[in-house]
Amino acid sequence: MGERKRYRSFVMDSARWDGFELRDDDIIISTPSKCGTTWTQMLCALLVFQTDALPQPLTELSPWLDMQLRPRDVVFDHLAAQTHRRFIKTHTPLDGLPEDDRVTYVCVGRDPRDVSLSWENHLANIDMDTLVSERAAAVGLDDLDELGPPMAPPSDDPVERFWQWAEPDGDHGHETLPGILRHLRTFWGRRDADNVVLLHYGDLSADLPAEMRRLADALSIEISDSKIEELAPAAGFARMRARASELAPVVTQRLWRDDGAFFNKGTSGQWRELLGEDDLRRYAGSVSALASPDLAAWAHTGRAGDGSWDGLGS
Repeated sequence: MGERKRYRSFVMDSARWDGFELRDDDIIISTPSKCGTTWTQMLCALLVFQTDALPQPLTELSPWLDMQLRPRDVVFDHLAAQTHRRFIKTHTPLDGLPEDDRVTYVCVGRDPRDVSLSWENHLANIDMDTLVSERAAAVGLDDLDELGPPMAPPSDDPVERFWQWAEPDGDHGHETLPGILRHLRTFWGRRDADNVVLLHYGDLSADLPAEMRRLADALSIEISDSKIEELAPAAGFARMRARASELAPVVTQRLWRDDGAFFNKGTSGQWRELLGEDDLRRYAGSVSALASPDLAAWAHTGRAGDGSWDGLGS
């Protein structure tokens, strides 16, 4: 992967990976925000423990290493003490992560238009006072000037907010359309590597047991098809939402106004109610400037698609 790129925001800093001791069976779950991160963590938990009765909250079993709401040494010590196969969360793209052939890197894609709407719900559910206080306690606030100017205030018009997300003024991190496609692009170029796994929200929604089987095989986890069929319902949306106090990220630090609202709807295609044909043509042009045709097709339709995407349909 060459020299690691540093990714920073108020919430995360990929430099926190510096000095972390990887193990030869570690799993790093690296996704753009709101693409199915917690879903994939749950799948890994079910495969690693082979039970839906998890021994700790999911956020403790699979901590977000480069999130700046805990001191780095605390996170390192927590992971060093784990005796189960580790599966670690990050939103850092592949070119910002330490390269190690012993590690399996799992990325998850999702139609970015769905991500944009999920991201709005996500922001509305964050307790910003808690976020700032936890960040200040963990790493301080002295570096804020280094992070550049904040994004412009969001528009009251939902369509205009979509364009602020799709065509941001400058580089504003992993949560925008350019950031999402940049993240996926770092994996797309390595998709044939033995230790790189690409999942897609659409494929997981269409056939969860089959995707769970594929993930188990990629991770060299021995598990029967019957056991997968038994465990897969625990990773269904309704079941995970019902267990939000155990499964939502950062629940131990009370970051959410409503833990259950973290699992908002879990559906796809809500953007159809927002975007007209002219918007979709404009959006397709934005995507084509950021991603190759094959990556654009996969990002929007997953493996279940036919490998093509015109920006107007699914």
